[in-house]
Amino acid sequence: MAASAKAATHKPGVASTDTRALLEELNGEAAKFNFWLRTELNTPSQRAWFTDTAGTGGGNLLKAGRVSANQLKALPCHWAWKDYGPYLEKIAKIAADATVPLYELTDRQSILLTNPGLGGRLQITSTMRTAISVYIPTDKAPAHIHSANASRTILTDTGGYTNVEGERCECRRGDIIWTPNGTWHDHGNESETPVMWIDMLDWPLLEYLDAAWVDMDYPAASGSNDTVQAAAHSDGYSTRLYGKGGMKPRFVSHQRGWGHSMTPMIHFRGEDIRASLDALRGEAGDPYEGIAMQFVNPVTGTSIYPTMDYGAQLLRPGEATKQKRETSNTFVIVMDGEGYTEVVDKRFTWKKNDVMVLPNFLWRRHVNTGKADAVLYTVSDAALMRSIGQYRAQGRQDDGTVVQLGV
Repeated sequence: MAASAKAATHKPGVASTDTRALLEELNGEAAKFNFWLRTELNTPSQRAWFTDTAGTGGGNLLKAGRVSANQLKALPCHWAWKDYGPYLEKIAKIAADATVPLYELTDRQSILLTNPGLGGRLQITSTMRTAISVYIPTDKAPAHIHSANASRTILTDTGGYTNVEGERCECRRGDIIWTPNGTWHDHGNESETPVMWIDMLDWPLLEYLDAAWVDMDYPAASGSNDTVQAAAHSDGYSTRLYGKGGMKPRFVSHQRGWGHSMTPMIHFRGEDIRASLDALRGEAGDPYEGIAMQFVNPVTGTSIYPTMDYGAQLLRPGEATKQKRETSNTFVIVMDGEGYTEVVDKRFTWKKNDVMVLPNFLWRRHVNTGKADAVLYTVSDAALMRSIGQYRAQGRQDDGTVVQLGV
């Protein structure tokens, strides 16, 4: 209809409620054609988080109107080792007693964390999924490749391995092994005791983008029916290439698999991470994070993945960080120590192997209540938020003043 025709048919004085009723009546007809005639303002589901300085927490959903009616919001959540650890032991026993390998029935031997705010979805935030896996002796998961970026953080002292594009990575507690999207990888356990690790993936983001897929058809060598990769590089290969920092070898390709901008350093060792943190514990550190380090691609200096950012932080005995909030969601793994984390009106008391999710927009701070240093590993979607220009952070000073933090 032309603008002039619209103007001619408009009836001055019709109440807005009547206008809306007319539109809703038309919507009854339009539904079968899969469209909707707007009957409300374009109200976002999210309150402006940065305007709330009282400490009650931003990010509350308005839950009003057609746009926001189905919006889900991740909630702060704490999973204690004393609660989830026994279930890993039960899975290990079931797997050990099974006549058919459990991973052949279930694909993975793991528990998947669910956020109480996300309606039972297998994800901890809008962008990240977390599984905690157990592999018993002789377990051997077949090689596979997928669109998701992933990592595993090792919880048990020794045992287990992951092959990534032919590099065999032996697992020890505190190690982080990355499997960038587009890289073939497989896992197994050749030790005498069960191995446990935490898997992080950006799977929910890819599901939202309709870009999630998995391929199990590993192209084995001619004449072979192996479902795992032959080790082309020994344990520690990528660490030897890139582990010195600031130096990049010129005689190798830095491409792993066929993903874009992915780290070629597959394996960060827990003992090296801890040594780096310990070497800096005499520094003042960040008032909002303590002694904090970021894991980066050694070739580009950027985040490990374009979608997920990884870090490690050390809190000295009695250290309490100031309150901070940011537009990114953060998952926390307690590697050592004890203390608590406050998220708005919740307090999560944590110990070794406990995990937490700290949703975006919410004020939080950490306190080390133990007599030894506490070490926390973090995974967040800050890299994604930075890449789309949506990362922002604020801190709260001792006098209650809210300040803008660097991006």
